[in-house]
Amino acid sequence: MSILIWYLSVINFITWVTYGLDKGRAKSGKWRIPERTLLLLALIGGSLGALAGMIMFHHKTRKAKFFISVPVMFVAHCVIVTVLALRIR
Repeated sequence: MSILIWYLSVINFITWVTYGLDKGRAKSGKWRIPERTLLLLALIGGSLGALAGMIMFHHKTRKAKFFISVPVMFVAHCVIVTVLALRIR
């Protein structure tokens, strides 16, 4: 279980930072991080970081594929982690 906690902590931090970097790049007109990458980071466990990045940086909040999919991924990840935690006990 400690490996899962470590993994989720790292992937969520990386995802949060990536959303912040992309927002900064959007404001300055620089090369952007592809939406596919942002969604992939959320899918592989970084949904909390993505959700936090969307809220804190006001980033991708108007795009339906983010506004819908990131919260759905977050709920799914919560269910998966809860099931895993209950099985390990």
